[in-house]
Amino acid sequence: MREYLPVLIVGAIIGTFALVFILAYIALQKHKEKEDDNERHMSDGEIIKRLLSYAKPYWKSFVGVFFIMIFSIIYDLVSPLIVGDIQGLIKEEFQLRDLYIRVAVYAGILVVSLICTYLQAMILQKTGQKILSQIRLDVFTHIEKLSHEQLNNIPVGKLVTRVTNDPNAISYMFTNIIVTLAKNSMVIVGVLGAMLMLNYALTLMVLCFVPFVVLFTVIFRKFSRRVHRQVTNATTDINTYLSENLSGIKITQIFNREEQKMNDFLDRSRKLRKAKFNRMYVFGIFRPMVYMLFVSSQMCLFYFGAKGYINQTEFMGQIIDSSVLVSFYMYISRFFNPIQTLAEQFDMLQRSFASSEKIFAILDMVPEVVDEEDAIDLPEIKGEIEFKDVWFAYKPGEWVLKGVSFHVEPKQTVAFVGSTGSGKTTILSLICRNYDIQKGQILIDGIDIKKIKISSLRKHFGQMLQDVFLFSGDIRSNILLREEGISDEEVMEACRYVNADKFINKLEGGLNEVVRERGNNFSAGQRQLLSFARTIIHKPAVMILDEATANIDTETEILIQDSLEKMKNIGTMLIVAHRLSTIQHSDNIILLSHGEIIEQGNHQQLLSLHGKYYDLYTLQYSKQQIQNR
Repeated sequence: MREYLPVLIVGAIIGTFALVFILAYIALQKHKEKEDDNERHMSDGEIIKRLLSYAKPYWKSFVGVFFIMIFSIIYDLVSPLIVGDIQGLIKEEFQLRDLYIRVAVYAGILVVSLICTYLQAMILQKTGQKILSQIRLDVFTHIEKLSHEQLNNIPVGKLVTRVTNDPNAISYMFTNIIVTLAKNSMVIVGVLGAMLMLNYALTLMVLCFVPFVVLFTVIFRKFSRRVHRQVTNATTDINTYLSENLSGIKITQIFNREEQKMNDFLDRSRKLRKAKFNRMYVFGIFRPMVYMLFVSSQMCLFYFGAKGYINQTEFMGQIIDSSVLVSFYMYISRFFNPIQTLAEQFDMLQRSFASSEKIFAILDMVPEVVDEEDAIDLPEIKGEIEFKDVWFAYKPGEWVLKGVSFHVEPKQTVAFVGSTGSGKTTILSLICRNYDIQKGQILIDGIDIKKIKISSLRKHFGQMLQDVFLFSGDIRSNILLREEGISDEEVMEACRYVNADKFINKLEGGLNEVVRERGNNFSAGQRQLLSFARTIIHKPAVMILDEATANIDTETEILIQDSLEKMKNIGTMLIVAHRLSTIQHSDNIILLSHGEIIEQGNHQQLLSLHGKYYDLYTLQYSKQQIQNR
């Protein structure tokens, strides 16, 4: 019994570590039961199945890599036998020619393995980048399909993270992890078979360490996924914060809140740092544990090998000589090196799974506004619009519109007025199906808009909003929005039609003038005129103006009023405005209050009623007279 004491000591040490990890695992499970975790947890099988669907179109590349990989595996299996043979050859009398042959065979196998590794890496990188691009495209395309309500509930920084950071984490799975896992698994099986044929007794000794490898891996998986989720959440949080505060940094400077914002940013940075430290700690414990098992197996090998070699004693009926000892030493390295590599790959795999959960959470969001199965395309519309007893609420029970009904004839100009929150902008959003109504019906040319494909419906609308959004690029691209087949002369004709040519011609670059982020190098009035040109160039049947004349100077307002008069001849026009002076010539004016229509008619008809519209007009007219004085 005494001669096996060193082995028992090693076993006791490993058993102690195993007990500690088991207790830590139990504690983690109890902690998870107590904490309120709203994260979506998907099973590994579900994640792998969905990720492999992206790899399916490129199965030929992966099959090719698999066959290339087999040649590189030969080196791992054959090289220990060659080295062991050389060890046995040196002990006896040998011809130098025999040594050269064995060295040449070893070198040849090594060169073939290196070439195969290079080809494998190149194929995987190209394939992985294609898969990565497809994932990004799918996420971005799905985000575009989400309704306004859904987009309002998701921070922009979170969406940016899902399209950029998370796919990067997944790409490593296709470019490295899958093939490496397959290769290492084959190497382990192959090495195990070679070890059994060489010396089954020592092989059984090595296999005694495998259950501990499995135990440590299972426990590590739980801790690793948890810390990777923490890192992903912290990264999303900091990206969301940056997206919001960099966009609003002017407000921060105006109110002298730089220090407070800096402290908020530091808090988020510390959370991210702590999450990454936790990830390092988890992996920093797991990898040494696997290495400890590797060293322990080598120590047992040397102990039994040296004991048998020196005393010529048998171990489980087999005598261990020096050639077996050398070959087995290399085989143990070949056996545990893939396991240690698997440990690193497993860490990356958990990172990929954590990011995959986030991506699939976005992809699994069902768009709230979708085409019905029998939805149709409308090649053109006349512009007739009708609301029939429409009820709508952003939140259940909090009605924004209450039984609204009105009719708009083709090419009519209809204005919506009323106090803030009365439902004016909501009506315009519902016509474009940015939201779906709860009760009632909205008709375009007598067809329920739910029976029209969303893309077909919206292409007939041109929207001009108060807050004009311009993209980085140039003036031409912002007017065309990347639509092909429109000449510069047609673009300038649209600009002249809405009086935008007056300031464009003064610019050094003309239509090529650079537009910075959000168009901040142009005035509010100039941006509004560009939005008019953007609308006109696409020849919409219905034009929507939501406070398009607000917050602009008097000179620009005159240009815009002239543009509006011209645009009335194009198609139906719906206007929301607080300045009643801008809508006096509308065919119909609808006055809303608390989601209900209280008055409607043309300007003169409403004034003759001496009702709410009369009071609003009188109040604004009085203010204007005072300002003119």
